[in-house]
Amino acid sequence: MSAKRRIFMLKDDPGNYLAGVVEPFRSRLQAGRYSPRTVELYCACVFHFGEWLQSEAVSIATISERHAEQFLREHIPSCTCSRHVLGHLHHNRSALNHLLRVMRDLGITEAIKPDIIGCEIAAFDTALRDVWGLAPSTRAQHRMSLRCLLTRVFGANDIHPASISASAIREFVLGKEARCMGTVRALSGFVRCYFRYRRLMGDDVTIQIAAVPRPTALIERPLPEALSDGELEALLGSFDMNQPGQRRSYAITRCLADIGLRSSEVVRLCLDDIDWAEGEICIVQGKGRRAERLPLPDLTGQAIADYIRKERPPTDCRKIFVRHKPPLGQPVGRRVVQRALHDAYKRLGWNKSRVHILRHTLATRLITAGTPVPQVADVLRHRDVATTSIYARINVDHLAQVAMPWPGGCDDA
Repeated sequence: MSAKRRIFMLKDDPGNYLAGVVEPFRSRLQAGRYSPRTVELYCACVFHFGEWLQSEAVSIATISERHAEQFLREHIPSCTCSRHVLGHLHHNRSALNHLLRVMRDLGITEAIKPDIIGCEIAAFDTALRDVWGLAPSTRAQHRMSLRCLLTRVFGANDIHPASISASAIREFVLGKEARCMGTVRALSGFVRCYFRYRRLMGDDVTIQIAAVPRPTALIERPLPEALSDGELEALLGSFDMNQPGQRRSYAITRCLADIGLRSSEVVRLCLDDIDWAEGEICIVQGKGRRAERLPLPDLTGQAIADYIRKERPPTDCRKIFVRHKPPLGQPVGRRVVQRALHDAYKRLGWNKSRVHILRHTLATRLITAGTPVPQVADVLRHRDVATTSIYARINVDHLAQVAMPWPGGCDDA
């Protein structure tokens, strides 16, 4: 007869294999303002994991993500432990992720040692930061793409970039099935950047650079999608300030729509970046690692101030937009910006998903109002006016509204 499963969570277990790390683990969660219920749940997960580790004779100093994944994939689905409550898989996974971070911070387990591909990615990322000055978000995309490329070509073997064949490069960029032009353009830019880096490191990669597919010319690209004035008004009116989190979402949307900030720039905004007396906002370390000052529109400033006064939780963090859930008061990530817009689109019943559309909307409105392209480039913080010129390309619908009747046409009859 199988043992009866425990009904209540195990709140303490002094003899547990991981008992020595539970208190620092608990303190870390409490410092992040996790609810008492969540702290108890995560500690119970750690006790369960500790008992399994002991049964598997795993040394504490060698605990890693591999053991956590094995516990989640193999033990949890078939667990018959009578002393532990299973809990949801995502609770167990979150608890173990926190546990591994705490153990590494305390020096109980060793830091993850990068593999051959990881070392190459780290060196490339350093060059992207120090030589090319790329934004963190762009570097993150390049790191992910480089891992895909090197894993596909070399696997676990040594890396020799100069040996990558032209066919492998073209297949990676173009894909086995036809990719959209935006994806091809992004991948070709990344691959070309990587081989330029390898050329700087002394590799002869002339053949590889020549093999990178070149995207079509700028003139063949479609006009950027933008919201109409009515759609923008509807979007900004879709936030209910009586609902939790809506003041933050509204202020974020105002920053995107009124100033044309990128999502990465929104999450980096600090309280010290706003000069309330002068009505200016400083965009620090934007794309290209430059700091620039822009006028702060009244409605944008009011939205930010309203969020800070009425909804932002007390915290020592100097970032304007912070988490409303544990770890409470910590800086938000780009996903929060995306979710703010996605939720608004959903409320309006729109089939849209892009956040950058608000930046396109600002640029299009400025061009339509007759603002010179160089001034629009200043607002959008483009280094090259040619980047801004895509918004000034001929829009057939707008052109039709100002076209003069053709002499002898039906209008002259």
